[in-house]
Amino acid sequence: MISLVAFIGALELGFGYALMALGLFISFRILDIADLTVDSSFTTGAAVCAVVTVAGHPFLALICAMIAGVLAGGITAFLHTKMKIQAILAGILSMTGLYSINLRIMSGKPNISLARVDTIFTLGDEVFGKQYSALIITFIIALIMGAFIIFFLGTRLGRSVRATGDNEIMVRSSSINSNMTKTIGICIANMLVALSGAIICQSQKFVDIKMGIGVVVIGLASIITGEVIFGKKSIKRHVIAVILGSVVYRIIIAFVLNFGINQSDLKLLSAVIVGIAISYPTIKNSLKGGRRRA
Repeated sequence: MISLVAFIGALELGFGYALMALGLFISFRILDIADLTVDSSFTTGAAVCAVVTVAGHPFLALICAMIAGVLAGGITAFLHTKMKIQAILAGILSMTGLYSINLRIMSGKPNISLARVDTIFTLGDEVFGKQYSALIITFIIALIMGAFIIFFLGTRLGRSVRATGDNEIMVRSSSINSNMTKTIGICIANMLVALSGAIICQSQKFVDIKMGIGVVVIGLASIITGEVIFGKKSIKRHVIAVILGSVVYRIIIAFVLNFGINQSDLKLLSAVIVGIAISYPTIKNSLKGGRRRA
């Protein structure tokens, strides 16, 4: 069993990373685009947030991080839709270029500490109490963003974005600008990812240039965990499943760490979980075929 402090910390991280999982949900599930920009846009959001927070504006820092995420997603969307570069390659190019941009934002420093700086969480301690402040704030933000995604995907524009991911040829034949819907979807996805980076930055009180490495795998693990446990019959249920999947995933990680597994092995564990989950249908069909042959 894990301690209450570790459990609360897992819930806090779960809701914080849920925003990143929602961003991946938009790109991977709704648009059916493998957008790898998130590995760097996560850090971009954290870096922008750290700089603005150090300047004394913790709430403005979150807005600036979201704007930075939109710009990062806009670069990938431009390369993909206008320059006709494959989505996965466009994401890799943006991810690579953002590494240098992130260093510029951080004035060439590999990390920035917020140890003695007021954040939304330290300010929230006075309202919610120090023990539960971070959990309540991350929960509220995840709830607001989840409601926003459900509302957006239910609008006419949101349905166009969903249709683009389902059948782009049909969307174009319906006189809908698929390049525009892709751009909107990718920008919103990276906005959520950057906000997640900002929340994690303020929560852990530091930003590191390499903190975004591997978040794609973590996000996919959260999405798949949620889909398996909570289902995906509707958009509303799917969004809720993604958020709860992120929380469940962080709780699982907390239990794993409790058994003495090195934290450096977590990314390997996440990769194995995602690999097994994605290949499960193939494994299941192979087993059925083997039984039939037997």
